[in-house]
Amino acid sequence: MERYYQPEIETASREQIKAWQDERLVKQVRHVWDNVPYYRKKMEEKGVTPDDIKSTEDLPKLPFLSKADLRDAYPYGLLAVPLKDCVRIQSTSGTTGKRVVAFYTQHDIDLWDDCCARAIVAAGGTNEDVCQVSYGYGLFTGGPGLNGGSHKVGCLTIPTSSGNTERQIMFIKDLSATILCCTPSYAAYIGETMKEMGMTPEQIPLKAGIFGAEAWSEEMRQDIQNTLGIKAYDIYGLTELSGPGVSFECSAQTGMHINEDHFIAEIIDPDTGEVLPEGCQGELVFTSITKQAFPLLRYRTRDICVLTREPCPCGRTHVKMTKPRGRSDDMLIIRGVNVFPSQIETVLLNHGYPANYQIIVDRVNHTDTLDVHVEMTPEMFTDNMGEITRRQKELVDGLRSMLGLTAKVTLVAPKSIVRSEGKAVRVIDKRKI
Repeated sequence: MERYYQPEIETASREQIKAWQDERLVKQVRHVWDNVPYYRKKMEEKGVTPDDIKSTEDLPKLPFLSKADLRDAYPYGLLAVPLKDCVRIQSTSGTTGKRVVAFYTQHDIDLWDDCCARAIVAAGGTNEDVCQVSYGYGLFTGGPGLNGGSHKVGCLTIPTSSGNTERQIMFIKDLSATILCCTPSYAAYIGETMKEMGMTPEQIPLKAGIFGAEAWSEEMRQDIQNTLGIKAYDIYGLTELSGPGVSFECSAQTGMHINEDHFIAEIIDPDTGEVLPEGCQGELVFTSITKQAFPLLRYRTRDICVLTREPCPCGRTHVKMTKPRGRSDDMLIIRGVNVFPSQIETVLLNHGYPANYQIIVDRVNHTDTLDVHVEMTPEMFTDNMGEITRRQKELVDGLRSMLGLTAKVTLVAPKSIVRSEGKAVRVIDKRKI
């Protein structure tokens, strides 16, 4: 039998969901207009005022927000409440090393926790469960989001964060963890480590996993389910909107229900910005209608997907989105971290290298790898291996500082990276996702 965390909301009629969205959108637009000069200016440039927004039908009148706006307005330009009313920030990397900083009031955190609680209950969680949160904590939203959701459900919460895999497995076994929350690649790594330790899925009590923060294929889901002996559920979110829990999978595993009482979803043509009919593939755009501190209207996620309102066997009535099928920009998600080629380029240029490089992303043993091949100039070229090793290490350190993860850097001879006639092929993504 399907369980719900907030049944009256999760199974509300379409008419009720629309009524909530209409009312909250009108209120949110006024809130933003009154409190965010940056956004008011964007609205004025488009010739729209709060009086023009009477329902969700008027949403296309509003301007879009993009990651570039978040960078331009950093750090406080999109804040919609006094700083003294905020209790937390979360953060993710931006395109040029400048981070995206999102603010939360206590009310925002309570609603975010509710969204994550819905995901845990949809995965079968109750107050009888032990929920091991192996997402990173700190500025990353994964750990804090699922931690809060687990508390709301009443699970015993094990805040292990990521890493120290043998301890993770020990806690799963000794503390009888039944739900695992982490990135899919880390879940796969836990499964592999268990196998190496001679453990079988029958020896651990896990029954479900809630995995997100990076792309993963259906094949990878089946592999994780077999290795850990669990049912694996997808979860989606962005730091800019709150974090994980913007949408989540139910027992049907045929897409993720968007929490429509908090977020309005649109699909647009990424080139023209035109809103597309339901069932069309395009770029996902979100409007947060309940967030107080950092409310984004018509935020372009750059994720490509499809929305569907077909009835779901789980009984939830909120619209479903498919797994993202790619991006409309050049962002890569590597081990849960947002990586832009422009960030890598910045590091190379700062160290005096020409902007001729190639990024090779792969997945080895379910873990993302990042290799950067960098051309030397004729002046730099040397066959002194000690000198090359030193320079490579210098770039590895620079990239780690910029990206927050370790890349393998290989310096190559001048003119050895193939030039293309059109757009340079900067990124080769070999992952099958």
